[in-house]
Amino acid sequence: MATTVRRAVLTLPAAPLGPENPLPVLRAPAEVHTLDERSREGLPRDMARQIGYEPLRSLLPVRLRDGYQRRRQERDVDAIVIENAHLRVTVLPGLGGRVHSLVHLPTGRELLYRNPVFQPANFALNGAWFSGGIEWNIGATGHTTLSCAPLHAALVPAPDGGVMVRLWEWERLRDLPFQVDLWLPQDAEFLYVGVRVRNPHERPAPVYWWSNTAVPEDPGTRVLAPAEEAWHFGYERALRRIPVPQWEGADRTYPLASTYPADFFYEVPAGARPWIASLDADGRGLVQTSTARLRGRKLFVWGAGQGGRRWQEWLTEPGTGGYAEIQAGLARTQLEHVRLEAGAEFSWLEAYGPLAADPAAVHGPDWAAARGEALRALDAALPGELVEEAYKAWRGAADTEPGERLAEGSGWGSLEVLCAGHKLPGTPFAEAALGEEQAPWLELWRTGVFPAPRRVAPPGPSLVAPHWRDMLETAPAEPLTEYHLGVAQWHAGDVAQAVRSWERGLALAPSRWPLLRCLAVADALAGDRVRAAERYAEAFDDLVEESRGGDPWTAAESALGGEAMAALLAADRLPAARSVWERLRPALREQGRFRLLAARLLAAEGHVGAARRVFEDGFELPDLREGDEILSEVWSRLTDRPLPPSYDFRMRPPG
Repeated sequence: MATTVRRAVLTLPAAPLGPENPLPVLRAPAEVHTLDERSREGLPRDMARQIGYEPLRSLLPVRLRDGYQRRRQERDVDAIVIENAHLRVTVLPGLGGRVHSLVHLPTGRELLYRNPVFQPANFALNGAWFSGGIEWNIGATGHTTLSCAPLHAALVPAPDGGVMVRLWEWERLRDLPFQVDLWLPQDAEFLYVGVRVRNPHERPAPVYWWSNTAVPEDPGTRVLAPAEEAWHFGYERALRRIPVPQWEGADRTYPLASTYPADFFYEVPAGARPWIASLDADGRGLVQTSTARLRGRKLFVWGAGQGGRRWQEWLTEPGTGGYAEIQAGLARTQLEHVRLEAGAEFSWLEAYGPLAADPAAVHGPDWAAARGEALRALDAALPGELVEEAYKAWRGAADTEPGERLAEGSGWGSLEVLCAGHKLPGTPFAEAALGEEQAPWLELWRTGVFPAPRRVAPPGPSLVAPHWRDMLETAPAEPLTEYHLGVAQWHAGDVAQAVRSWERGLALAPSRWPLLRCLAVADALAGDRVRAAERYAEAFDDLVEESRGGDPWTAAESALGGEAMAALLAADRLPAARSVWERLRPALREQGRFRLLAARLLAAEGHVGAARRVFEDGFELPDLREGDEILSEVWSRLTDRPLPPSYDFRMRPPG
């Protein structure tokens, strides 16, 4: 059977993504995967250096995706299906290029954890993320901002003369283009994935990449990798070296042997073949291997505790099986970023396929024998030299220009390529991809003037790279220009100049709330809660007066209303917080974020019983952040009773 590629449509129970949050992300990302200086003591020198190298300090220019809810309806999702006699691969180009399914056709076995629903949750750096399949994480520590974004996709001639699918986009946190090429040689039992990240700039860039594979979390499943030690990282934010497989009285290579969610970054010896496998009680499952550039291997477990199980339910349909994650990355841990020199690139090849090994050896007490058996089975199924040969063949095709287009991504890469003149063979960012969001920036580049909006609407996205900041600084100082300039200056760390730009814009702005909100954030981060609260209240007043119908305005009211209420509560400005609540659209008051804020407001007003009844009546917080303990914290202020299981998302031990 020759390899075929076809378009398809999946029908899934899916929650809508909703509109983007229109407020620029001025606060540093609330990332749980961080270490303080003391925690780096005693780490290997290269690891400590890469942990300290260019950690992400801002999500700009990316916007938050936090408008999703939890009411699911049957929806069609565009897919690309790659198939030969052995494997059927289903890819979702409109959702980060996620490999949704990998089926071994001779047995009918699904090799991945395939989520039966599409349910966004707050795990990506910019919010919306969903579980299942194989995802491509680029940018910075965490799930990529492209988790729920469309990628460009097209057909390209494969190295073996067949056809492969190329996915590509412009990653905006680090301003780097990347590509992911997927193909199935005609008689292969492994999916090959060629990855390339390029730095077209004249300065070095920090690079982060982890390929993240969800696998079924059956009770008898064991994860094997070529390591005798691992770096354990839990939500206590401590990194420590531990033995593999036994640690603190349990075999941690079985995902359900841990109580709390945790990462296990395996210490793969230099020169060893890199691989990781998830095998069930019968010794069958999925293996991933790669060329040496992708050196890191990791197991993530949700654990058997209440919080981990609640998260598993939250991400899919209750009653469906759970999952663990096996991952492969550029560094030993996900706390690190790797330096990519100016004009250089990183590239590697990955392979995913079925593995069958002797279950007695795989699940035996001798760890060396267990991993040795898995490696023996891998070497028999896919010798390492074949992976190297496939990588060399793919590199010869990496620059081939794509043919038939299968999906379209964003226009941001097209804007950058057009303005900077980058040459990126193999990944065309065509001018035709430019859209409404890029239009004012294209005019700024062409004319030196940032155009006034044609209609009253929340401001569009800001661009913050140095060349855009330079253009804004020399453009006529109109209020909207000052707004975007302030955002770019803020991103650069020039807080004083940002505040001055926003204040200049405020003096003449017909729409004051975007500038007032930026100034309120600056006040809050400077420790002036009172002035922040005053500006938030004024900003919300102005927004309500200006607001029209439609998703952008509803999203603005939801985002600004939530921030304003939180700031007013922090400043003990309870009447003003109540005023914001009362002027919210009725539909917004029913959202989980405002139900929680209502409980906090009631408690602050002295109505503890009424606040507790908000919890007892039940609500869901769709955008609850990974690791956030706000539900348990508010509940503990209302009562001494145990936290109801439906609100228990705690990911670390008490205390």
